[in-house]
Amino acid sequence: MLLRNKVALVDVAGEASARTAATAVALAATLGIAAASWVVAARQMNGMDMGVATQLGSFTFFVALWVSMMAAMMLPGAAPAVLRRAHAGGLRAVPLFVGSYLAVWTLVGVAVYELYQPHGSFAVGALVIAAGVYELTPLKQHFRRRCQENVRSGFEYGLCCVGSSIGLMLMLVALSVMSVTWMSVIAVLVLAQKLVPARAALDVPLALAIVALGILIVIAPSSVPGLTPTLL
Repeated sequence: MLLRNKVALVDVAGEASARTAATAVALAATLGIAAASWVVAARQMNGMDMGVATQLGSFTFFVALWVSMMAAMMLPGAAPAVLRRAHAGGLRAVPLFVGSYLAVWTLVGVAVYELYQPHGSFAVGALVIAAGVYELTPLKQHFRRRCQENVRSGFEYGLCCVGSSIGLMLMLVALSVMSVTWMSVIAVLVLAQKLVPARAALDVPLALAIVALGILIVIAPSSVPGLTPTLL
């Protein structure tokens, strides 16, 4: 009996050690892919930012760029979910989880490509205001909570995160989808909202700031750097 107990303890310790190693590898891989994607996206976007006049290029180019952008922006915030998946299902479950998660965002990119066209500053302001208002809705809060909970698949997690971050992504597309600066700002906001529980003291001022930015764009678009291209 004593021997059996010792064997059982060794098995439990070995299993715990394996899970710890799996989560460490999953974390390193997730953050490594995100860092590499930042480099790739920044290089691909170089010279393409023209504010409201930004062009997307070919379908293949944009979708490839969009996937790099989503990996760069979204994977750091998805790290807790990836670690939970690695702990529950082992390291083999991680590629499927991450792949299906990014597949959801890829579909969003396809929709962006089909619907996007160069636009005016008034349209930008209206979209940014709409994004700020969305931040205050119960629907936004529902998806944000789901993004911080345990989910069964990367696809389900992706849908929840799209629902949570769609307003912020709308801002990025409206302001300039090829802007590394705006991409960085939105990435920080997305990360914070995935890791920090919803608090009115933080969320309401952020939403009001986004609305104020939209109003500023409508009233004085030239006051927002890079929004309108300089004519030579």
